[in-house]
Amino acid sequence: MTLFKPCIDLHDGQVKQIVGGSLHDSGAGLKTNFVASQPPEFFAGKYRDDRLEGGHVIKLGPGNDDAAKRALAAWPDHLHLGGGIDIDNAQPWIEQGASKVIVTSWLFPNGVFAQERLTALSNRLSKDRLVVDLSCRRVGDGWVVAMNRWQTLTSFAITEANLALIAASCSELLIHAADVEGLCQGIDQDLVTVLGKWSPIPCVYAGGGKSIEDLILVDRLSKGRVDLTYGSALDIFGGSGVTYVDCVAWNRAQERHRR
Repeated sequence: MTLFKPCIDLHDGQVKQIVGGSLHDSGAGLKTNFVASQPPEFFAGKYRDDRLEGGHVIKLGPGNDDAAKRALAAWPDHLHLGGGIDIDNAQPWIEQGASKVIVTSWLFPNGVFAQERLTALSNRLSKDRLVVDLSCRRVGDGWVVAMNRWQTLTSFAITEANLALIAASCSELLIHAADVEGLCQGIDQDLVTVLGKWSPIPCVYAGGGKSIEDLILVDRLSKGRVDLTYGSALDIFGGSGVTYVDCVAWNRAQERHRR
């Protein structure tokens, strides 16, 4: 059954919510929906207190290492850490308190998927410690993985065969629909549907969530096989569409149903 998964997005050392498609290296045109007055450890502490497992801490660019370490220290071995992960820094982040690391761009040198990199990283950490981020943009009637903070399209499409290929070396997929990320205008229903059909391992979808009803929608479209994270719509991130309290209550209800 679909669960709410929390997030902490870090930019310039602060917790922020950013329109995904506006995130560029130059900083020009950056659209920021929210900047938190609280530090990252405040949000990690909330997730700890409410037992929200599997939240992801994402470093959006440089200058976020200290903030990420503070978030992880607030709830060691329960949060996933992503942003600039490669074979050299993956294990150190585990040692800093990440339960899993999330890798994206390093797997796609020059925009081409490198199976040998994924295999090497999985062997070094164990697949149970590894999440692969296949965040993507819509191209034609499908989706293509985008790297470098969603600026660069790779040659790797979201297909059933490709998801099976990746899933053999990791324990979870994280997939942002970059075209709708931060817009609060609704999820990519087609993408959620195919993820529910194709992903052989746990999968978290992010992008466009605007109301608590989206949890019901994702649960229905994916047949309970895809989890959902909210960003800019969530009240703790300045939004008005979804309350954090309702998300926690949803998870509690789902957990009771599972028992």
